[in-house]
Amino acid sequence: MKYQYPLFLTFKITTLSSDFTVTDARDKSLFYVRQKMFKLLEEVVVCKDSTQAQKLYTIKANKWLDFSAAYNFTNTAGQELGKIARKGWASIFKAHYEIFDAQQALNYTVREENAWVKVMDGLFSEIPIIGLFSGYLFHPAYIVTNSAGNVVVRLVKEPSLIGRRFKLEKKLGFSNEEEEERVLLSLSMLLLLERRRG
Repeated sequence: MKYQYPLFLTFKITTLSSDFTVTDARDKSLFYVRQKMFKLLEEVVVCKDSTQAQKLYTIKANKWLDFSAAYNFTNTAGQELGKIARKGWASIFKAHYEIFDAQQALNYTVREENAWVKVMDGLFSEIPIIGLFSGYLFHPAYIVTNSAGNVVVRLVKEPSLIGRRFKLEKKLGFSNEEEEERVLLSLSMLLLLERRRG
């Protein structure tokens, strides 16, 4: 595989925009993900690092503020790599997304392990003082499964006081590097969407 697992997705808490860094098990920076503010169509840029000097990918919504919007991935050459789409009403209580390749074939499914964990995390985080410790109590997790129903990776929120850090654990792995990249882009977008939901 292309990356040294586990990977860590760590949100910056000092900026107004939603942005985070992806690092590997050796603490090597892999990506810097930043959601553009004040855009009618949601747009996320993925760069090599936080200097944003080298742009690698763009993730853009296909609809404006639509509940069932899909988010398309393109590289710097404008080539489509695939997309992630929310599974409509199935995602209201428990997150459910589907990952498609460039030919629009379904590759993977992303599901929230336990919706109540995220609900409790959201509720407790709003309580003054006590909310500071919600990061130690509740840890939302998401699993990515292939067409055979096998778990390929698991993304879980780690205990933390202030920062938001997620750990991506490899379970079964991927058939090729393109699939691995597509899943990592998909989970990056999922985190931005689910973070906004609470």
